Amino acid sequence: MYRVAVWGFGAMGSGIARSILSKYELQLVGVHDMRREYIGKDISDILELEEPTGIKIYDSPMTMIDETNPDLVVIATHSFVDVVKSQIISVIKKNVNVITIAEEMSHPFYTHTQAALEIDNIARRYGVTVLGTGVNPGFVLDTLIIALTGASLNVKSIKAARINDLSPFGPTVMETQGVGTTVEEFEKGIKDGTIVGHIGFEQSIYMIADAMGWVIDRIEQTREPIVSNVSRETKYVKVEPGMVAGCRHIAKAYMNDELIIELEHPQQIKPELEEVDTGDFIWVKGNPDLSLAIKPEIPGGKGTMAVATNMIPAVIESEAGLMTMADLPIPRALIGEIY
Repeated sequence: MYRVAVWGFGAMGSGIARSILSKYELQLVGVHDMRREYIGKDISDILELEEPTGIKIYDSPMTMIDETNPDLVVIATHSFVDVVKSQIISVIKKNVNVITIAEEMSHPFYTHTQAALEIDNIARRYGVTVLGTGVNPGFVLDTLIIALTGASLNVKSIKAARINDLSPFGPTVMETQGVGTTVEEFEKGIKDGTIVGHIGFEQSIYMIADAMGWVIDRIEQTREPIVSNVSRETKYVKVEPGMVAGCRHIAKAYMNDELIIELEHPQQIKPELEEVDTGDFIWVKGNPDLSLAIKPEIPGGKGTMAVATNMIPAVIESEAGLMTMADLPIPRALIGEIY
């Protein structure tokens, strides 16, 4: 049985913790969160479980690791390398493996080369493994695409789209997508970098390109606001008519000046309120042409929780270093209780 701790107990972290509790191969041993009202409580109080678990919420991640001796820590705190890098390294230096759902960590070797090399070197020195993953990046618009190309004799180009519901995600994702802003605030946020749209297109593109042996010349991206015509509300944000409910983000990658990978990701909260059908779609142009459609989309929240949980054994058993989903065995569900 693998011992696992969780760093960050927000929307995703708490869901991952609940998922770990249900798996026969995994034992949740501790949780860290910064909120004072959580500290010292049994996680059952926050997850609203019927019985106490004996698993408490720590105010210090290092104390949590020292007292619980986990094999792996899942870091569910932020999206960006610059934020999670120090967190990852602090866990590595405790000789503990890491899974992070920070989108930029899914394939940071081109976008954050120095940080990636530093994390990789330290992980190898301490004999542990680090993986950045989630539903996307980490599965839908990269790992799943790579797997589908395995049924093609040759591939000329790839196009894929994920039309999804942002509603399950927490405040950090809402902020980076510009959900709840005015159109003017959205445009300002795009210019100053506080609104970034989907985080992970570059990482997904480079993961696909590396797997296919392609060398990308350049990546072009566009981001447009999805303006709501109706009132929408989630646990974390409220959107009135005329405000921004999401972001339509498109990335195009070129090799030898030819478009070779195109990824589209229009995502918003409560899309059903404007009769928007969600789904995940892949088109591989080659010999033969291949297409895949999943309708509705793989749920973002549950998908992220699932991929992060299901990859735990593979990461613990992997060779040391900073890995990507393309380096490890294909994800598969761990057997556990159905809830």
